[in-house]
Amino acid sequence: MTSTPQPSRPSSLDPEIAARLRRGADGLVPAIAQQYDTGEVLMLGWMDDEALHRTLTTGRCTYWSRSRQEYWVKGDTSGHFQWVRSVALDCDADTVLVKVDQVGAACHTGDRTCFDADVLLKDGEGAEGTPDADSGVPAVDQ
Repeated sequence: MTSTPQPSRPSSLDPEIAARLRRGADGLVPAIAQQYDTGEVLMLGWMDDEALHRTLTTGRCTYWSRSRQEYWVKGDTSGHFQWVRSVALDCDADTVLVKVDQVGAACHTGDRTCFDADVLLKDGEGAEGTPDADSGVPAVDQ
């Protein structure tokens, strides 16, 4: 991702924040929603400058729908709200972390998170380099 000019959609985002964002070619940044008190990763959405502005100022997560080409506020149709507790940029300013208090399911499928249904590896089962039970150090590093 590289820094891009202001998106074509108008925005009220603070210009100092907008200048720091490193957007994709489509003007969007990935936004990770995480449960504030447990650290559970809930979902990944996309934000442009205006979605980020709305998230920062309303206390509810607003995303940009790439398929519908419109803004959507989590919970407006499902009742599964995301109440914003904090918002941070990662070290490269190309990803937003939104810590939320999730009400109900975060995933449109009805699952608690968008990462519940298709687990590829669980608790390191079968993975090389998993921590040795005695030392806590991955076996490949001993």
